[in-house]
Amino acid sequence: MTSVGAVQRPPLRPHDLLWCDDVAFPEGIAVPGWVADALASGTPAVVRRAPLAQPDLVPVGLRGSSRDQRIPAHVSRRSVRRIVTPESLLDRVAGIEPTTPLPCLRALRDLAPALNALGLHWGPTGGVGFALATGLPALHPQSDLDVLIRLPFPPSDVQCDALAWIARDRACRIDIQIDTGRGGFSLREWLRSPPRTLVKTDRGPKLVADPWGDVGDTA
Repeated sequence: MTSVGAVQRPPLRPHDLLWCDDVAFPEGIAVPGWVADALASGTPAVVRRAPLAQPDLVPVGLRGSSRDQRIPAHVSRRSVRRIVTPESLLDRVAGIEPTTPLPCLRALRDLAPALNALGLHWGPTGGVGFALATGLPALHPQSDLDVLIRLPFPPSDVQCDALAWIARDRACRIDIQIDTGRGGFSLREWLRSPPRTLVKTDRGPKLVADPWGDVGDTA
């Protein structure tokens, strides 16, 4: 977790949670009433993949208390006061009680050793990451477990086998996103070995044969 000062401004990446002083919405979009409550309660924004409207503006999304309450927005880098990355939440995984009634949290607790054994940077995202970062009641018994794994190179055969085991659904649905540094894609879809994989980039989705080599310049 990082407090952002005037000098140090770490790079912002998709899935990072941001606490900001100012949030702007696209022109012409109808801002629903729940947004004011979310902002008043200190709800963080989550960085999303989208073209940069201006160099200083970061594309984000805001979420409300229910799954259908989502809205795109932008924040100024200068207004970011605090950043929580998926990786920074790992110290909270050990505190999850084994008797928790939430299957998504049990799955995270159980899978953490296997994820750590990969030797890669990873962390929870989605509702689980949001709940761990904020303490807000964002989860229910049907919640998925979303995980981000940073994998800047194609995995070895051993890593592929481990990833396939980790990605299996258990008491809840497991959704693992691979971030190559140039784009992100669903591990589950890639493991099915289709001719092409849908990769989300800052310039929009692309269907590619090699998600590590075919996405082009996304800067």
